Amino acid sequence: MLSDLKNDLGELANTEKAKVLSGFFKTGKGQYAEGDKFIGVMVPFQRRIAKKYMDLPMFDLQELISSDIHEHRLTAVFILIAKYEKTCDRSFVDFYLKNLKYINNWDLVDLSAPKILGHYLLEDKRDILYRLVKSKSLWERRVAVLSTFAFIKKGDFGDALNISELLLKDRHDLIHKAVGWMLREVGKRNQEVEEQFLNKYYKRMSRTMLRYSIERFSSEKKQFYMKK
Repeated sequence: MLSDLKNDLGELANTEKAKVLSGFFKTGKGQYAEGDKFIGVMVPFQRRIAKKYMDLPMFDLQELISSDIHEHRLTAVFILIAKYEKTCDRSFVDFYLKNLKYINNWDLVDLSAPKILGHYLLEDKRDILYRLVKSKSLWERRVAVLSTFAFIKKGDFGDALNISELLLKDRHDLIHKAVGWMLREVGKRNQEVEEQFLNKYYKRMSRTMLRYSIERFSSEKKQFYMKK
């Protein structure tokens, strides 16, 4: 079954698209995804193939998610999400956490963290997020941030704000963007709560984080925060 899945992806490979994706996802020397390999299969096709092979055995899924080819790993993520959503079984969360080193680009994180780890933690202790947020791994810190999206959608903002505070001094642009995005999502549901956070911390936030967080504000409010 795994060889069939890889063949299906291979038949859709496109060298020109692979070059574009490699540039877009920063795979060059010294960039955040240095060495990541693309074959040029677009996401809608990967979703279709994942649906076709959602009964892929876990030992095959382990091989797929540990591939050095990005589209293999993303397709594995789509399959894992489908398996988890069908049962909400803890074993799929454990599999996800065991394989975080392969969830190593922002699309892999953003598509999986809220739907797997975040969803599971709606009804469980959230200590793991506070361990991940201290990780040296950029991607594990981003998993911690993006997992809170599941809570935000339920009107539960506490952990999103706490983790945002812990990451105020983070040095990476992708964390600044993720934190700003989650603060914006809080504000979409309760702008007063977001503004309380901003009024306390906006002077310590990076410009990128602040810009992302106030994206939906009025022009006057944007100017107020950016000028300060």
